Formats: sequence, C-alpha cells, structure tokens
Amino acid sequence: MARNTITAVFPLLLILLSIASSTFGFTAPSQNQRLTPPSARYASTTEGGGDPSEVIARKIVVCGDVDGGYYRSCVKNEGSRFRKLSGTMSPPDDSKKAEILVEGRRKMVDGFVRWCERGNVGLSQRITVESVKEEDPTGLYDDFYVPTGRDD
Repeated sequence: MARNTITAVFPLLLILLSIASSTFGFTAPSQNQRLTPPSARYASTTEGGGDPSEVIARKIVVCGDVDGGYYRSCVKNEGSRFRKLSGTMSPPDDSKKAEILVEGRRKMVDGFVRWCERGNVGLSQRITVESVKEEDPTGLYDDFYVPTGRDD
C-alpha cells in the first residue's frame, strides 16, 4: 500500500519542482561553477594565512544587475551593519558593472567577499564577481557609502 502511494506521489513532486523552477527562476549552476568553487577562483582573498583582526582592503568588481537600489541596499547593509566594514561602491551607470572598495578586519572582509560570490542576492537579480584585488587600506572612509544615483 505504501509503495503505491510513493509511486503515485513521486510524479506529482516532479511536476511541482518543475513549476517552481520555472516560476521562481531556479537554475542549476553551470559546469564551470560546479568544478571551480569561489574560494579557488580567488584564493588570495580567502586565504586563512593572516591575522583575522588585521585591517585589509579589497577591490571587488561585480557584474550583473548592480544598478538597482535593492542590490545597493543589500551591499550597504552587509558591509556596514552586519560586518562593520568601511568603503564605497561606484555610482550606478549603464555598464552593468560596479566596483566595491571595502576595508576592515580580514575575517570580515573575507566574509564579505564570500557573500558577494554567492551571486543570488534576492528577487530576480543575478550578480557575478569578475575580480577581487588586494588593495592597501587607506582609512579614508568612516562608514560604508553606496550612492544610489538619485539627485537629492
């Protein structure tokens, strides 16, 4: 009896998964993403070799839906509120690219880079990290500034 129930329910589950994936835009990662984890692509950013409290800086170039206010708000919240980092994000333009300069303790900066690499911020926005470069900390910023492009 239980076997008949399972065989009857299984096709329904497959149909529901198919509907959910087409409705909400769930996609499987590409073959390259499966073979190369983010930590391997940007090994210099996630090395555990330094002092976790050392102040470092990174310049992260992201591509995709970066001009929307939602993504920019998420970057600001993740950087300043949750990780206590300082830095800035380039103003929005039509290039589909943005630079994020972030400074702070190594542990928090590395966590922020991993958050950027996740790519799926929410809603339907898709973000990819193009590059991560080490920078010298400047100490110019006392908060995390993210321009929205609105004229105030």
